[in-house]
Amino acid sequence: MALSLLERVQAWLFRALTGVLFGLFRVVSSRTCDRRKLPPVENPLLTVSALQLAQKIRRREVTSLEVVQAYIDRIQEVNPLINAMVKDRFAAALQEASQVDKLIEEETGGEEVLADRLPFLGVPLSVKESFALQGMPQTTGLVSRCGVVAVVDAPPVALLKRAGAIPLGVTNTSELCMWYESHNHLYGITRNPYDLERVPGGSSGGEGSLLAAAGAVIGVGSDIGGSIRMPCFFNGIFGHKTTPGVVSSDNQHPPVSGRFEEYLSLGPMCRYAEDLLPMLQVMAGPNAHKLCLFDRVDLKKLRFFSVPHDGGSALTSPVDRQLLLIQRQVVEQLERDLGVRVEEVRFDQLRYGFQIWNTYMGMPDNEGVPPRRFGELLGSPGKPVWPVWELMKWMLGKSDHTMAAIGLAMMEKTHPATAPPSILRHKEKLQQDVDELLGVDGVLLYPSHPNMAPKHHHPLFRPFDFAYTGVINILGLPVTQVPLGLSQEGLPMGVQLVAGKLQDRLPLALARYLEKSFGGWRDPGANLPLLGTQAGGGN
Repeated sequence: MALSLLERVQAWLFRALTGVLFGLFRVVSSRTCDRRKLPPVENPLLTVSALQLAQKIRRREVTSLEVVQAYIDRIQEVNPLINAMVKDRFAAALQEASQVDKLIEEETGGEEVLADRLPFLGVPLSVKESFALQGMPQTTGLVSRCGVVAVVDAPPVALLKRAGAIPLGVTNTSELCMWYESHNHLYGITRNPYDLERVPGGSSGGEGSLLAAAGAVIGVGSDIGGSIRMPCFFNGIFGHKTTPGVVSSDNQHPPVSGRFEEYLSLGPMCRYAEDLLPMLQVMAGPNAHKLCLFDRVDLKKLRFFSVPHDGGSALTSPVDRQLLLIQRQVVEQLERDLGVRVEEVRFDQLRYGFQIWNTYMGMPDNEGVPPRRFGELLGSPGKPVWPVWELMKWMLGKSDHTMAAIGLAMMEKTHPATAPPSILRHKEKLQQDVDELLGVDGVLLYPSHPNMAPKHHHPLFRPFDFAYTGVINILGLPVTQVPLGLSQEGLPMGVQLVAGKLQDRLPLALARYLEKSFGGWRDPGANLPLLGTQAGGGN
């Protein structure tokens, strides 16, 4: 369906206005350029997947103490540049690594027994600060929660620890995990390791930045509007937004309310695709059987689809030409290598992606209880914030909150009391069409974001671009985020792989294939080739 004249005018006016504001911001901004570069990875232990590290530790080819120390050294090297880890537990991690090495020395059941019982034995882990990690802060970037310390572990964290993983510390988020730049007035701003002047995404931006900088090999994230996928996209790593309800969301902050449980997903983030599936198997705990993760996937027998853009929403930016090109290269690779046909499809309702996400995020649960308001949560554990007053304080440099958080609290005041019927119809139509298309053997390629990682604070002028990820949360579908090399500017590119509900194993299998074809993670401190498969693909 072509855009109407009114929609074209709205799109032009919106982009013109944001363009003017963006230009003014650049003129008045006095922030100096940060041209520093990350040092390249030199320790070979930092370039091995978690599964391979665990195997080396079990076989006594390397000690857990050596691995953990290597990652501590790397974090101390890069964190002053990227500000990703906000609180470490290095001393405890080294002690736990020594205990792992002692356990292996005393084990009499053989390597296979350890591999089955403790698949991540001795492997370092990073944790998003919004998850409870016992003894670590759990503020979610709120100054008012400074001093809040977790007394238990969130279930997926506990399960990974039980599988042998050793947490090194917690990583930065946006305030209350509701913005795609990881910046707050408690811990400061996190930077993208490929370009320190750019965002690492949010809200799992600390995880994305640290993993990409080789300060961690595996991590955990949460996603209600793209909070796993955008950081993975901007930082050139792998991530998986699980089918909702499979991985427990208990002991997170903010807690779920309204219908958030239907849209919130937790999942693994990592540098190597082979770690995704075993991590998810562990994190899902008693629900893992629902995903049949170890059922064989024959990529040649799957049906593939590609959606190049959202159809021209008035609120989102046009998709960058390089991202259109790299997605097309994926299509050509699949058709050439697997002998499949990738069908290009369009969904008119994707143009309303932000409106669909915004409407359903504000809807009450089945008992009529609405979600807790963002402004109320911003003030916790005290009184709700008054956003206009916070804006005035911000202009004087006195607010405890970022402009993004204040803006979200102000927008909340304009949320309609009842859901617009047209948006409900658009969502139901989109849900029906996508579910029917994907079935139990379909995988859909869709851009992760219209552009590569933007400069710091620039998302304020493109606030709705996250609709490319957010709309899929409302559809309740699993998604694997896959890196696809670097752009001409040296920034990571990638694509979302979307599957039907509970069919998580399909995009996970495709991610491993694409890692081999497009090279996967690239060291941000090295001089790297660009543009995906330009030189033929592969490592």
